[in-house]
Amino acid sequence: MKLLDIGEVSQRSGVPPSTLRYYDEIGLIRSVARHGLRRQFEPLALTQLSLVALGKSAGFSLQDIAGMFGADGQPDLPRGDLLVRADEIDRQIGNLATLRDALRHVAECPAPSHMECPSFQKLLRLAKRWRDPSQQSKERASSE
Repeated sequence: MKLLDIGEVSQRSGVPPSTLRYYDEIGLIRSVARHGLRRQFEPLALTQLSLVALGKSAGFSLQDIAGMFGADGQPDLPRGDLLVRADEIDRQIGNLATLRDALRHVAECPAPSHMECPSFQKLLRLAKRWRDPSQQSKERASSE
């Protein structure tokens, strides 16, 4: 098996060497040897780095992502956690779509003043709810 030098892993993954060293220190990836002072990685590290990037994009913490690898470094994805996160993303998409629509309305609103526009008033109420996650939980529970 051909080992990959930290520079090659960085080039192929787009992850800076300093980040690779940090990920190695916290156990997200593992160097398996050294060539001089340079860390060497198995090709599996490239797959792991792709999963780390995907996990970060989905909003998982590095600690959460570390738990998505088995002791052998192979992916061991917790399907239940992934479904919960997908549901959270669906809620975010819905909130962002509502916000987008409201902003477009306000930008094009024919009302003489935004304060006279019922849609703008609704946007203000939504903004308060977005600032206060506990309010969202209460509203969601009351609608179920």
